[in-house]
Amino acid sequence: MALHNLSLSLQFGELADAATHRAALPRHWVARCIRHALDADAEITVRIVDAEEGQALNRDYRGRDYATNVLTFDYASEPVVMADLVLCAPVVAREAAELKKPLAQHYAHLLVHGTLHAQGWDHETGEEDAEEMEARETEILAGLGQPDPYA
Repeated sequence: MALHNLSLSLQFGELADAATHRAALPRHWVARCIRHALDADAEITVRIVDAEEGQALNRDYRGRDYATNVLTFDYASEPVVMADLVLCAPVVAREAAELKKPLAQHYAHLLVHGTLHAQGWDHETGEEDAEEMEARETEILAGLGQPDPYA
């Protein structure tokens, strides 16, 4: 499988437990997860934020007043994918604990999920689209040696 080129900016906002999230997100792993989900070359910024910033972005851009696990801001899909992925550290940590999954594993799933959104995949447009996106995520994660996030 030929992987596409990726220009990656990895940013961490002000986090109370930043060391935990930095340890779960080494740059090489973030790049690997994203590159495996790409169908084209890309320029992507990944920003890890606290609940306040995550909630403000979700409220201001999606009209939903709560912090969510991942937000994708896609700017272009051709010829180069250009996007920002914003992951809310406290939400990701809570979900990983609830799912009894390692934090890095849950981040991998959300990085793949957000990268697919940046390329036009959408699970909120219908059951068939959701099933196709979940199958694609599972396939990509398997290629990364990760278990099925939906099992």
